[in-house]
Amino acid sequence: MSSSDPTGHFGPPAEPSLALGVIGNCAFSALVDQRARIVWCCLPRFDGDPVFNALLEPGDKQGSSPGAFAIEIEDFHEAKQWYEPNTAVLRTQLFDKAGQGVEITDFAPRFYSRSRYFRPITLVRRIRPINGAPRIRVLLDVRFDWGRREPLITQGSNHVRYVGDALTLRLNTDAPISHLLARQPFVLTREHNFLLGADESLSEGIADTARLFEQETISYWRRWSQRLHIPLQWQEAVIRAAITLKLSLFEDTGAIVAAMTTSIPEAPGSQRNWDYRYCWLRDAFFVVRALNSLSEVGTMEDYLRWLSNVVLQARGSHIQPLYGIGLERELPESTLDHLSGYRGMGPVRVGNQAQEHFQHDVYGNVVLGAAQAFHDHRLLHRASHAEFKQLETVGEQAVLAYDQPDAGMWELRTRARVHTSSALMCWAACDRLAKIAVVLNEPHRAAYWQGHADVMQERILRESWNEERQAFAESFGGRNLDASVLLMIEVGFIAAKDPRFIATVDALEKHLCDGPYMRRYEAPDDFGKPETAFNICTFWRIDALARIGRKQQALEIFEAMLAARNHVGLLSEDTHPVTGEMWGNFPQTYSMVGIINAAVRLSAPWDSQI
Repeated sequence: MSSSDPTGHFGPPAEPSLALGVIGNCAFSALVDQRARIVWCCLPRFDGDPVFNALLEPGDKQGSSPGAFAIEIEDFHEAKQWYEPNTAVLRTQLFDKAGQGVEITDFAPRFYSRSRYFRPITLVRRIRPINGAPRIRVLLDVRFDWGRREPLITQGSNHVRYVGDALTLRLNTDAPISHLLARQPFVLTREHNFLLGADESLSEGIADTARLFEQETISYWRRWSQRLHIPLQWQEAVIRAAITLKLSLFEDTGAIVAAMTTSIPEAPGSQRNWDYRYCWLRDAFFVVRALNSLSEVGTMEDYLRWLSNVVLQARGSHIQPLYGIGLERELPESTLDHLSGYRGMGPVRVGNQAQEHFQHDVYGNVVLGAAQAFHDHRLLHRASHAEFKQLETVGEQAVLAYDQPDAGMWELRTRARVHTSSALMCWAACDRLAKIAVVLNEPHRAAYWQGHADVMQERILRESWNEERQAFAESFGGRNLDASVLLMIEVGFIAAKDPRFIATVDALEKHLCDGPYMRRYEAPDDFGKPETAFNICTFWRIDALARIGRKQQALEIFEAMLAARNHVGLLSEDTHPVTGEMWGNFPQTYSMVGIINAAVRLSAPWDSQI
């Protein structure tokens, strides 16, 4: 037990799991567990140093709370947690054995003010008693340098400063500073507020500021959600997915992170632990496409700022599959041996070696991500001839690369092949450039790009088909099956009712599926055979089944995926087909995209009910 709690009545923290809520404001994010502990928060941005790192360093079972911001109730009995509807504001209620309770409200401020979006690097926690006068303890354990350094702590009458070499945080609070610093329990008789952020004084009172920030942030998210064009069915799931995708936007540059964490294994003890706090062009395209389907085009406009910089930086040559959210090209991968890792399952990795890879599907993802900007008349800045010329340099790379070996979209580290999915996306680049040229009234360029697309299409259909397996294989001349070939229908490469595509769906279901769940591929990779199902593959299966006329089966699988979400509607990267447990980095944009796409595809139309 903790030395500050000799009775042990506050007990050990909850076991680490992915039963987490996410809060954020398009500048940074934090993860909050079911007991209201902030267990992960990187500052000053998504890929920064985790000032709360308990997710990767769980600590002991005696009540310690390393690298977390915890608010504990004495004699804990149960907890409830939910989002304020249609917002990114998270509420947690903790109850003791006598029925006394507290409510904790967590959010990162975001609202429109002074002709800009106000999104400070600030966490706001508001706590109030909801029944009786419970005794609580506040444990605020800021860490720097990936948990290796404790800060120098200074205090004032209503603030505490946590001083590090590169960052200083200030906690402004109307709670008793003495109790906070001594980690001493106290009786909660009134509301208290905690604002942790930049080392700056507040211009207004602590309670007034916290209250205003909450009201304005709730109002922002409700207005944002109100403008979504959502399907009739599964509205709450779609709205939660859309908000989560929006929270993955780094608005300063327009980058979109693939997930907010690093090193949560894809399967228990697998060492498939990767850092996903960067912008993959592939993942970002799918995010933009999903939000566009809900008529939320603002994220696309932000992302296009980032994407245009990537294209111009490449100067017509190789484009990496991912970059840092500030356009960093170098993301050297290293391991942190002093951290035990999620549930003790290391290694903990920082950086991602995939930035060195050649993944030729990137060229299709660039063009597809930008294509709507040439067609959508609602946009403030529609793309035109100048942007088309930039994209043509990407298309030329697709022409050169489509039949060349690469690491593929699954980022295989020791094996290169001509992957069907990479060739497919190169085809998509040329196909969309042809369509854009038509819109821009450039018939010669349209014919040029259509000619390349036709040549690629014929070769892909011929060389990826495996007669023995009666399916499109994962590579030219290969025989192994891979779920990524389902993207053929997603990008309009082949007709849904084409017998070859239907046969491929049948083969994938037979060899890659465990009940409703689908694995990525059947062949062993650098770490052996995959154990868990990859959620986006399951959603690709749902889409394919719906398109080929098996809607009832698609509905059943979709319901299974909705049931696989955590208590607040979020998904990670992978689902274990036996235990149903979530694995992989969290929350995973790919997976949240799948929820939106499936709901839009399967929902009954609005005019069927009104």
